[in-house]
Amino acid sequence: MSIDTGGTTRTDPIPDVKDPYALFADWFAEAKAKEINDPNAMYLSTTTADGFPSSRAVLMKDYDARGFVFYTNYESRKGAELLTNPRCALLFHWKSMERQVRIEGTAIPVMPDEADAYYASRPYGSRIGAWASSQSRPLDARATLVKRVAEVEADYPGEIVPRPPHWSGFRITPVRIEFWQAMPFRLHDRIVYEAGAGGWTTGRLYP
Repeated sequence: MSIDTGGTTRTDPIPDVKDPYALFADWFAEAKAKEINDPNAMYLSTTTADGFPSSRAVLMKDYDARGFVFYTNYESRKGAELLTNPRCALLFHWKSMERQVRIEGTAIPVMPDEADAYYASRPYGSRIGAWASSQSRPLDARATLVKRVAEVEADYPGEIVPRPPHWSGFRITPVRIEFWQAMPFRLHDRIVYEAGAGGWTTGRLYP
């Protein structure tokens, strides 16, 4: 008879750490060393005005004790939904490491100078694309987008491409962070942090 161990060889539980950002920093450093593609990819979940959820993968560009930052077109579906209802969720899933980090929090627009600095660091083509793409809205044909890119390139032929007013970032400020790690026999390890007036409280959850 075969025994389902859950497909993992991990035996060490998640360490007890008071600061969730310190634990995240350790896990993210390991992910950057081991994950083949986009260790900074995170799934962002938002909701429509009538409560329908929607999720998509975005790239985390920065994080600190204030939260997790990504950039987007504010007129896109995710941008519009966050500006209407800033409550959202993030999920990091590092499959090869058998780990997940789940985050619930509130999206706050980043400061303009922060968005300017990141936008200026992007490749020329990405900066052009931020102007050319009416993100999330209907597109009649790929040729229309290609034509629009050429028009924007003609407007900004040099390296200086200003940041569009509709393009910026959000910082997700967590109220809850859960770390999940696979363990044998599907007795997975879960530790949760919740923000309160006195700082973070922490505890473990059944798998």
